[in-house]
Amino acid sequence: MPTELVSGYCDSKFEKVAEVFNRSFESKFEVGASFAVEIEGEMVINLWGGHQDAQRSQPWQENTLVNVFSVTKGVTAICAARLIEQGRLDFTQKVSHYWPEYGCNGKENTTVLDVLCHRAGMFGFQNGIPLNQWTDWHQFTDLLGAQKPFVEPSSIQGYHALTFGWLVGELIRRVDGRSVGQYFKEELAEPLELDFVIGMGDKDMARCADMLMLGKLPTIDQFKLLKFVPDLFLSKALKDMKLAVAKDFNSVAFDPNAINDPDVSNTREWRSAEIPAANGHGVASSLAKLYGILSNGGSRNGVEVLKAETVELLRKVHSHGPDLVLFGLPYRFGLGHMVNAPFTPIGLNKSTNMFGHTGIGGAVVFGDIDKKIGFSYFNNQQHKDLKLYETSNKLAKTLYSLL
Repeated sequence: MPTELVSGYCDSKFEKVAEVFNRSFESKFEVGASFAVEIEGEMVINLWGGHQDAQRSQPWQENTLVNVFSVTKGVTAICAARLIEQGRLDFTQKVSHYWPEYGCNGKENTTVLDVLCHRAGMFGFQNGIPLNQWTDWHQFTDLLGAQKPFVEPSSIQGYHALTFGWLVGELIRRVDGRSVGQYFKEELAEPLELDFVIGMGDKDMARCADMLMLGKLPTIDQFKLLKFVPDLFLSKALKDMKLAVAKDFNSVAFDPNAINDPDVSNTREWRSAEIPAANGHGVASSLAKLYGILSNGGSRNGVEVLKAETVELLRKVHSHGPDLVLFGLPYRFGLGHMVNAPFTPIGLNKSTNMFGHTGIGGAVVFGDIDKKIGFSYFNNQQHKDLKLYETSNKLAKTLYSLL
């Protein structure tokens, strides 16, 4: 459905979905985005529109790359799942079996599964995150390997916003020898022709959209008064939220010092680093394809991503909130994947089996085993609070209404 603001292809059956995408630019709610959907192995929607920059001077192109933040966690988890499938990484094994230095300061019994489903108690750095040295991999892994956890491992679910990538990534490196970015490139991106990278090369910098971040992460500050309300007057959900507010693990996991510059994600240092929890860059059609493959048996054209039984492991609930980093909300995690994510399209349709990940900038990717769907929405304008996933929610609701 090409328009003045939108280019690409949309099957006529899904024109209402394309109209939602187009309206997001007409209203100027979104600056730029790409959006793609695969159903039963066919790319039925592949659209892009708007602009790469705040001035709206550079049109979004078919090959425009954009940072998708925590959507990268799902890609990283798929890499780990391949090693699990091959018997090279055992998720029931202790982390220290593969990474001996990790087995200290109360982390001796932490399992690989604890790390993959946000139960390792290592959702931040004890002395704050090192700044502006994003390309120094060992700096981050050495600190995490040596420090004590914030809580006893496996005792709570607490979202590892940035540390997930270094923890899982170091396990991949110890087992395979390659970094996450290199592993993904050689094992999946090149064989499947996926335009998605973790660690950007110089040649791709010029086609990268600017992330337009707010300078302050979406919050539930309005609920801070909960800590003064007696439990007697609160529902279970509000008690969970009250506990999360009191603990304030959110400010540890989303260290404000790391994001006090809203342009940090637009720097060469950030883009070229491998931050496997937060700095994957790509086009939406690539992850619609990847999750479409996973939702349709796990292989295509002779390339096997994962066996069907391993996909089941990805989306099996291994941890159920309240998540004490994510405001006490009832997030459910499989292996590095959200099985439901409140206020987002993931888990929106209760009658289907979704698994995927969201990003703090607004990106959403998921697979749907029942409907055999791969869904991918990438954008460059971060929105406030409950508007963060407004466009992806509208797109998903409209899509499912037509199935």
